[in-house]
Amino acid sequence: MGTRTHRSLSSVELERRRLQAADLFEQGMRPVRVAEALEVTRQAVSVWHRAWREGGVEALRSKGTGNNGYLSDEQKQELDDLLKAGPTAFGWEDQRWTLARVRALIEERFTVRYEISGVWYLLDRMGWSRQVPKMRAMERNEEVFAAPAGEPTAFRSET
Repeated sequence: MGTRTHRSLSSVELERRRLQAADLFEQGMRPVRVAEALEVTRQAVSVWHRAWREGGVEALRSKGTGNNGYLSDEQKQELDDLLKAGPTAFGWEDQRWTLARVRALIEERFTVRYEISGVWYLLDRMGWSRQVPKMRAMERNEEVFAAPAGEPTAFRSET
């Protein structure tokens, strides 16, 4: 979807294109022709046309970037330091960082909410990897290592 050229556009370019569509709407051009003229999908123009009819040109202006819900580079570094301190530093009884625990830490510390899959991708980009034991000790106490129900796998830093 989006442009037929499949090239990424900046928010300024996207707004400029929507405003071009508004000009064409004001000239009486049908949405199908606007889509062809701007080389965008009919679905996109349909959304723009509806917004333009209901709110005029202002409805097609950029609303700004706002809070994108992601951590800044400084926050990622702080998160890395927090994770290296280990889960026991934050009240958990064992040394396993699970995705649910990392998500809770991010939400508490930075007031940013991630989905579990988003935590997975964030940790991967930060250089943390999933840790699964290759062998189990014969005398392993399964009660100590049992993950609470529904908690995903632990992670460890590769650095």
